Amino acid sequence: MVKLTEDMKESIANVRPLPFATASKDGIPNVIPIGMCKLVDDATIWIVDNYFLKTRNNLEENPKASLYVWGEGSKGCFQIKGDVEIKTEGDDYDAAYAMAKEKGEKYPAKALIVMKITDVFECKGGPEAGKKLL
Repeated sequence: MVKLTEDMKESIANVRPLPFATASKDGIPNVIPIGMCKLVDDATIWIVDNYFLKTRNNLEENPKASLYVWGEGSKGCFQIKGDVEIKTEGDDYDAAYAMAKEKGEKYPAKALIVMKITDVFECKGGPEAGKKLL
């Protein structure tokens, strides 16, 4: 099981928006900015689907995704890859729905994307670029 470092966890909490990448079953890529996400443990990230279209279709066809973490407030530059599960009911979904509604009634919270982290890679330039970190 992958376990994020404290710097990685802090970066995920502080950087917004985060680019979220998916691909269709045919390999057609899609990337969107996301703001409503939460690290729930060392290996799980919740992402709220408010307005996904191609992203949701991709996740239904190909339940794998990637997050790119870099920007003001980050302590490094890294890419997170993981397997996803889409939830539209249950305790976790209810908690994510409440989280979205706390931010505003305009957020529909259509689904909760539960991303189980499988790999983390270095993104900064130089000889370590692309190196698997976790």
